Amino acid sequence: MKWAWTLLIVGLVGLGHTLSSTGTRLLVIIEEAAEKTKYSQFWGDLEGTPQLYKHTNGRQADKTDKLLLFQHGARLFDHIILLPPKSKGLGPALTPKLLLQFINQNGNILLTLGADSPMPSVLSSLLLELNIHLPPSRMSVVVDHFNHDTSSSGQHDVLLLPQPSLMGPGVRSFFGGDGTIAFPRATAQELGSNSPLIMPILRARDTSYSYNPKEDTEAVEDPFAVGEQISLVSAMQARNSARLTVFGSVEGLEDKWFDAELKSSAGSTIRTANRDFASRVSAWTFQELGVLKFGRVEHHLSTIDQISGGNDSLVQLGYPNPTIYRIKNDVTFKIEISEYFLEHLSPFKVDTHDSVQLEFTMLSPFHRIDLVPASETPTSTIFSTTFKLPDQHGIFRFQVNYKRPFLTNVDVKQEVTVRHFAHDEWPRSWQISAGWVWIAGVWTTILGWVAFVGIWLWSESAYEEGKGKKKQ
Repeated sequence: MKWAWTLLIVGLVGLGHTLSSTGTRLLVIIEEAAEKTKYSQFWGDLEGTPQLYKHTNGRQADKTDKLLLFQHGARLFDHIILLPPKSKGLGPALTPKLLLQFINQNGNILLTLGADSPMPSVLSSLLLELNIHLPPSRMSVVVDHFNHDTSSSGQHDVLLLPQPSLMGPGVRSFFGGDGTIAFPRATAQELGSNSPLIMPILRARDTSYSYNPKEDTEAVEDPFAVGEQISLVSAMQARNSARLTVFGSVEGLEDKWFDAELKSSAGSTIRTANRDFASRVSAWTFQELGVLKFGRVEHHLSTIDQISGGNDSLVQLGYPNPTIYRIKNDVTFKIEISEYFLEHLSPFKVDTHDSVQLEFTMLSPFHRIDLVPASETPTSTIFSTTFKLPDQHGIFRFQVNYKRPFLTNVDVKQEVTVRHFAHDEWPRSWQISAGWVWIAGVWTTILGWVAFVGIWLWSESAYEEGKGKKKQ
């Protein structure tokens, strides 16, 4: 049988849809073409943007190497969606090494898991390298006997969870809302505690646990994870701001769970918010949300008018961004930061518990100063501060290193030289009050010597003229 590409679609531009800040080329890996109809609403939300979709049969990837992620060292796609395959492999084009290379070249990946599909060793190896651990049994599911959909099967594996709201002080939440998320037959994930790059988006409730339904036992003695140890949706943002999201239930993206009516354990009817949550997760993964961009960076000499006071007292001296300063100069630093939010740039707002900081560093920071919002434009916020350079010469660096969960990194570095005073820049001796004593001593010595010489020269001689005897 000859394997063929399943489908090529060029999405149309739709109102209300967004564009990624990193590109619009999206590759979707799906096992069976017939399964595409299960996620028609999810595809519809994505296809509202002018993105290229290439659905390929996973079994074809095992047979051929026509699928390429790179050509001549450059990425052919900007984003990848991986649906769980039923086969054991994904082919030579989707190895862990190539997927990590895709991330290292600023590519984004949305990886979905399913309890009914065995996890290929390729994906488990990839997640293990990222410190995301999966259950040893690939058929394990997460159950909750107190917060589940009673209208579904009696396995209690359709979890009912609130949309995540606040995730901590100073952490931006892009996934919150007032709805309830239905998470059917979810695969548990356990995040390593040593990596600052991985973050949970959605956790299970305290009454949840993971187990293998094929193990016919009345009690689970050693579950893989319990309670809030279980992460159902996990995110990884690399140091280059590339993103990978692990969605623990691919069934939660099906049409039947979008805006469905379910019954909770308390007997109330609940309408799910899966569509809104899936849209937010995909938007964040494909860098339509939480993207920070810096624009103009400027530093210059300044002087402070002590009379008027306030910010208006700062006066710029010389041209911007010089390469050399002098010790103890007053310097003003400015940086322009924007936030990309759903297709447009807007001024970046810092949380009240957070701050953007400037470091003036050589081997270690000599100054670490909060940058305050000085002004705004329609698309950006200008942060600024003024400080005095240290009494130390050498090669210094202005650095803004702003890294926060769910926001792309801002890392700006500019090197400058700081020199000593020139010979004609030292303050004169009479301007230094501590030197007045020494100045007075010098002039006293000079005046005393002049007085002594004058007295000695013009005083009357003690000898008679022409004789060597003293006068009587």
